[in-house]
Order: sequence, then structure tokens, then C-alpha cells
Amino acid sequence: MGKVKVTPLADRVLVQPAPAEEKTASGIIIPDTAKEKPMRGTVVAVGTGKKDEPMTVKVGDTVLYGKYAGTELSIEGADYLIMRESDIFAIV
Repeated sequence: MGKVKVTPLADRVLVQPAPAEEKTASGIIIPDTAKEKPMRGTVVAVGTGKKDEPMTVKVGDTVLYGKYAGTELSIEGADYLIMRESDIFAIV
């Protein structure tokens, strides 16, 4: 994971989603059409926050977010999600 040349504004965060699970716990291979969207990822860029609300996540944090949170975008061939910090449920 290299340095991304994108700086989110205000309370937005750029997250690189974790890869979708390839196998179940019992070893069954999951086809591409049945894979769940990942709900965890790594923060790669953070905005400056709002005037009265400093950011609590930082670059490198592993976070959990909602299934439909954020907007998908592709930067230099890699897939990312950009979302508000309030869409993040937890830092793990």
C-alpha cells in the first residue's frame, strides 16, 4: 500500500477495503457472485476534521463500517471507499 495522492476534505476518510473472503470457515470456496462486501478496511487518508470536531481515526487504523457506507472510487488501479468519519462504527 503506497502513498495515495488524495486528501479528503473536512470529516471524510479514505479507506482501502479488506479483500472479500475467498473461503468459508469450513473451507468451502465462495464464488465471486456470492461474496459479501467487506465491512472492514484500512484508513489510507484522513481529512482535517470540522471546526469543533477533530478527527479520531488516523492513517493506518483498521476500521469497521456499514455495509453500504461510502462511495466507491478507483485511484491508480486500486479500489477505495470515501466516507464520513461518522459512517465508521469502530477502530479494531
